Parts: sequence; structure tokens; C-alpha cells
Amino acid sequence: MTDPNSGATKPTLKTLPGDDVRQILWRYADRYDLQMVQQAARSVARGIVARLVADGARHTHEWTPEKQKLLEAMDEAGLTAVAIDPEHGGYIPGPKNLALALVAFELSWVDAGAATATLAGNLALAPIHERGTPEQVARYMGGAVPAGPGEDRRTLRGAFALTEPIPFVGVDTNTMAGRVRVAEWKDGEEPMLHVDKRGRFITNAAFANFACAAVASDDARIKGSCMVILEDTDEGVWDPGSPTLKLVHQLSATNDPIYSLKVPASRIIGGYTIQDGVIVPNYSHSEVIEAVFRRTRVTVGLMTAAKLLSAVEPIIRYHRQRFRGGQPQPGSSRYELGIQQREDALHRLIDVWATGEAAASLGFYTARLFDEFDPLEREKDRLLQERGIKGARAQMKAFAAVKDAALEFIRLEHLPEQKRDSARYEELKADSLVQFAVKDALSQVFCPATKLWNTGVGANTMREAVSLMGGYGITEDCPGFLGQKWMDAQLEATYEGPEAVQRRQLTVTMVNELFLAQFRHWIRQMRQIASRKPGTGACTLATAMELWLWTIEFLQSAQDAHGETLYHGQRQGVAFPMADALSWLLASRQQILDVLELEDKGGHNPLLADGLEGTVAFLTDLCHVMAARASGEVGRITAELVYGYQRHPSWDGDCDSCFKASELEAVASLVPGFDSSPLEVIQDDGGHADKAGPCVRFPGMERFRALRLKLDGCLTGCRLAKDRAAEALTQVMIPEALDYPR
Repeated sequence: MTDPNSGATKPTLKTLPGDDVRQILWRYADRYDLQMVQQAARSVARGIVARLVADGARHTHEWTPEKQKLLEAMDEAGLTAVAIDPEHGGYIPGPKNLALALVAFELSWVDAGAATATLAGNLALAPIHERGTPEQVARYMGGAVPAGPGEDRRTLRGAFALTEPIPFVGVDTNTMAGRVRVAEWKDGEEPMLHVDKRGRFITNAAFANFACAAVASDDARIKGSCMVILEDTDEGVWDPGSPTLKLVHQLSATNDPIYSLKVPASRIIGGYTIQDGVIVPNYSHSEVIEAVFRRTRVTVGLMTAAKLLSAVEPIIRYHRQRFRGGQPQPGSSRYELGIQQREDALHRLIDVWATGEAAASLGFYTARLFDEFDPLEREKDRLLQERGIKGARAQMKAFAAVKDAALEFIRLEHLPEQKRDSARYEELKADSLVQFAVKDALSQVFCPATKLWNTGVGANTMREAVSLMGGYGITEDCPGFLGQKWMDAQLEATYEGPEAVQRRQLTVTMVNELFLAQFRHWIRQMRQIASRKPGTGACTLATAMELWLWTIEFLQSAQDAHGETLYHGQRQGVAFPMADALSWLLASRQQILDVLELEDKGGHNPLLADGLEGTVAFLTDLCHVMAARASGEVGRITAELVYGYQRHPSWDGDCDSCFKASELEAVASLVPGFDSSPLEVIQDDGGHADKAGPCVRFPGMERFRALRLKLDGCLTGCRLAKDRAAEALTQVMIPEALDYPR
């Protein structure tokens, strides 16, 4: 690529980013165990999974013997045991959110149904892992590890039974049709429970031999709700039910099971106490679900990110080869570039690629965040229990006292070391409750934002990817299975709560003072990055972040034209768009930070020495493209909300500042040129300009208008970055063929 100013050749992308690049971007270059997990998942994905899809296994809703081999392949590759701690037979110590994210990403690169099959098994174990008693954890986590040579036992495979037949579909977790009652309770013996649960859209139900079912009490002797572990050997009805007639994810087994079983009360997840003759579960079903979903939503977001990035190579190949069946000769532009001769195709693919990079950056950051958060949460639980603090209200009161210390830590953390009170900083850094509060504020935002943005924007962008393949995109033999991936993305957008659920959570968490304190520091961080690396689009993003921050603060105190408060939980027309806008900002910011990490650490890897500069330059341009798109979304949304709920001025009652034509002439006779000013004028006969009313003038919004104007100017250079990235697409080398069948 030639620099138009100097005429020198600038480095550009030589090959598609490989594992060495991705390991640095997503921060696992120093984790050999995770690299091996990734390779194991890839061998399954591009081996048996790709063959199943190519051979038409997606044509049936039934769980067939051919699909069953997928579970065996996952067992042999070690994927089944990834989520399990070493003391129970697993092989990865510590938190495993990033490990599970990599597995989901690799499997979804080929087929998301296969990824769902393994993720659903982990989802079934998650309630037990997060809230189970030691006995429950030992039995089910250990039992889920595939039996080794010489072991005479079956592998436990689970299902997570939350959703129920319409109208009880699980979106409102306070409403359930599943019921639990006391079946038998003899003096001095453990109570026996009867559980009735009809599930809907339950993944793994076709082959699961245990299920974690959410149920509500149907007996005065049981308080509230809980989750109960059911087994296929329990007394009663264990019916896997009929397969769900899905259009997507056919490599996962989804059924509508029926359970009516007698189980011991010790199967209540997390245990129970008996108070005045009443069984009181230690955790309600919603408390268990909250602990589970705040982690597992991240992997679903990365499933869609994988689709977007996997689409790049097939599209480039298709575009270059599009006209080779005709008359063009080798060496001609038509032969070598095909559709890539045209800017539109290149620019649209850049949008797909940039979205994929941002989605992956956001998702993998959030997975790493939960790896940091998990031990803090466990330590928090231990400390609160030690101090006798129980119940949501008591915990809320306890953390209200921690908030000021957490805000102080955030302030100190972002100060230069020479200006920081080091002793106080280290004290707060060692305070587990302070650190929990800080990380919790982030996790409560990043988890729903990842799920919302990756699957929502990702599904829409996959449509663009499919359209770039022309009619080939919606055929079964489309390279990369892009048509199936587009359809699969629609289901991922509803997994573990559709967009409305994620936006509802963000409505509450994105105005948390601890989150906003960190967000303010990120604005300064982007300004500092922009001073060193203006090509990243960080300056554009910083202005958009500032605009979002001004707007969220304004909306919380402003009223609409009818005197109604603008920002509150039920005003979803205000809060939900702001959640969308924030998600764009978070994705773009993390993409920029990842590319800076690659630039900083890539030089230490000799395998990257040759093409690193060009790869960084290309990915930097993608950052600029995404920052511009994110800023555009923020500008549009904030302007609609700030101005859209105000009444437009009318000529009748809102023209106090208007000039009569005769008055204007009189002033102009004293001040030459005054009549050429952009003033509102009413003729002496009452006539006025042909428009709805005087132009809008909202006092107190000068800062907003200044930021909007500044944001437009900050877009300078973003299209030049897109042009550079588009040109790189015409030169990048790709393999001769995909490394999995089509």
C-alpha cells in the first residue's frame, strides 16, 4: 500500500490473523493449557462437526446415532471436562470462563449447535458448581467427567430445565408452572419431594440422565422456590419428550421433556433448613439463575462473534473467484480480484470484519473479567457468612458502607504512581469487599452488554455477510456454512434472555455510581491513547463516550413535555436505547485496547516479526471504522432522546425572541447587516417562514450541542481508514481452500 504523502510503501495485512495474533489480542499467550484446549476444540469442530454438517445432519430434529458420536468426540478431546475442577477430575485449575469461551468460539466457527451441546452440559452443572452443597458438587461434577479405562460407571450428562410451555416460558423468572411438594416426611428421616416439571426448549434433554429443574412450592411445608436435581433413575416419570422443531442448532438435542419424580430433599441445590416444620431452601431458583446466567451469557455472545470472523475467508475467496469461470485471463483484474474490483463489496466486508473483531474483543474481555471476579465473589460470600450478614437487604446495607472506599480505590487506581497514596492504595487493593464491589459493578454491565451487542448487532451483520455471497449464501453448500450460521444467530439472540432482558439489566446497572466512576476514567484513557495513536479512532470514541455520559446524567433529572420523568425502569423507550448506545461504546473501546496490546506484545514473538506491522496497521484501521460506527449510533440515539421528548416551539406561543419585520428594519438602519443574521422574523401581517415554528433553542443544553458538533468533527479520517482496510482485502493472502469440508 502506497502512502499518498511520501510515496513510500506502507506495511499492510499479509495473511489472515492466526493463533499467535489471537493469543495476544485475547490475553492467553502465556496459558499453554488454554492453547491446548483451543486446539482440541478446533480438532472436533473442523473434524466430526464439519463432516456432520456437510453430510446433512442438520436436516433432522432427532438425536441420531451420528450426532451421538459428537458427544464421544468431545469426551475424547477433553472438552467435557473443561468446566470441572481438578479435585473432581478436571484438568484446568482456577476459574474457567476464558477456557469455556475459547471452546464455544472454536466450535461455533463451524457450527453453533455443536457448541450448544457442550455448553448446555456446562450450563446444567453451573447451578451445582455455583450454589451446590459440597456433596452435590462432588457427585455431579465428578460424575460428569468421562469414565476412564477400567471404570464401571456411566458419564453424567445434564440438562438445565428452566423454560416451560407457553405462557410460562421462563422469561419472567417469578412465574413458573413447575411445582414441588412434600411426598413423604417420616419422623427423623429426610423429607421426600415430588417434582412436576414440563420443560420447553430444553437442550440436552434427549440424552441427559440428570436435570436441574426450577420449581415453585405447591405445599405450605415448602417455602418459595428452588432448583432441584432430578435423575432418570428416580421413581416416577422421566420422559425426554418430543424434539423441538427448530430451524437452527440441529446439532444440539432440544426437547420438551416431562418430569414427574420423587426425589430426596437433599437434591435441593444449595441445601435447605427446616424452620417451624417448613423446608426453607438456602437459595431460591432466581438466586441460582442469577449466579449462573451472569457468566454463561458471555459464551453465547462469543458464539456469534465466531460466526462473523469465520465468514471473512469464504467471502474473500468467493469474491476473487467469482468470474474465473468465464473469459478473463489469469493476471487480469477481473480474474484475480473478481467482485473485489468494486468498492461496495470491500467496504461491506470491512464492516463485517470490524464487527467480528469488536464482538470477540468484548466477549473475551468479559470472560477474563469473570475469571478475576469469581474468586472475589467466593471470598465475599465467605466474609459475609463469617460476619453473620445474610439476606439481600443486609448485604445491600453492608455494601453501601463499602461504596465510598471503592470509589476512593477507583480514583487512586487511575492516578499516576508518583501522585498516588501508595499505602492507602495497597490497603484498598487488599480489601476483598472493595475489590468485589469494583468488579461487580463492571460484570453487571459487561455481561448483558456482551450478550446484547454481540448477538443483536452480530445477527444483523451476519445477514450482510450472507448477502455478500449472493445467491450462494443461502444454499446448503455455501462455503463456511454461512446461511446456517445466519439462521443460528437468530436463536442465539434469544438464548438466556432475549434483548429486552439484557437491556432491562443494563437499565439498572449502567447508572451504578461505581461503574460511572470507572467510565469517566476511560474517557481520559481514550484521550491519552488518541494523543499517541490517533489512527485508532480513540479520539472519536472518547467524544462519543462523553456525549453518552452527559446524556445519561441529563436524562435522570430531565422531564418530557408532559412533565414525566424521562429515565426510570418502566420508561424503556428511553433506557433501552441508552443501553444499546453504551454497548457500542464498550465493544469499540475493548477492540482498541486489544490492538494496542498486540502492538505492545507482538514484537516479543519471533513468529510475528515479518507481518506484525502490517497486521497492526490493518486492525488499527478496523478500530477506526468501528469507532466511527459506534459514535454514529451514540450521536443518533442521544439526539433523539435529548430533543425527541420536548415539544417543538410553535409560532403562536413560543416566539418571544422573534423580530417583527419593521423592528428588524429599524435595528438594521443602526447596525448595518443586522437583518442578514439568522433571526426568526414575523411579518407585520403575521406571516412567517414555512416551517413548524421557530427553530429549537433549549437553554442549558449548550454542552450537548457542543459535544454533538465536536463528534462530527472527530469523524475526520474514518473513511480514509476504511479505504486503506478495503485495499488490504485485495492483497491479503488466504489459503487455497477452507480447512474443513463444505
